[in-house]
Amino acid sequence: MRIELDTDKCQGHLRCMDLAPELFDCNDLGYGTLLSSGPIPEELEPVARRCAANCPERAIALHPVDIR
Repeated sequence: MRIELDTDKCQGHLRCMDLAPELFDCNDLGYGTLLSSGPIPEELEPVARRCAANCPERAIALHPVDIR
């Protein structure tokens, strides 16, 4: 699974960072940022889903990773 953060939608609530500091951080302006743009470890997929579900702006999207 891969996470996408739409920085145009992000309003800086930082619920993502609170729920998954291993996946998200914040920038100097207080908006969420991704710590990695690649696939996330399988054990972090549940927390990534929780982050996406808790984002008020729906700025977090989850995508399957094609492993051909």
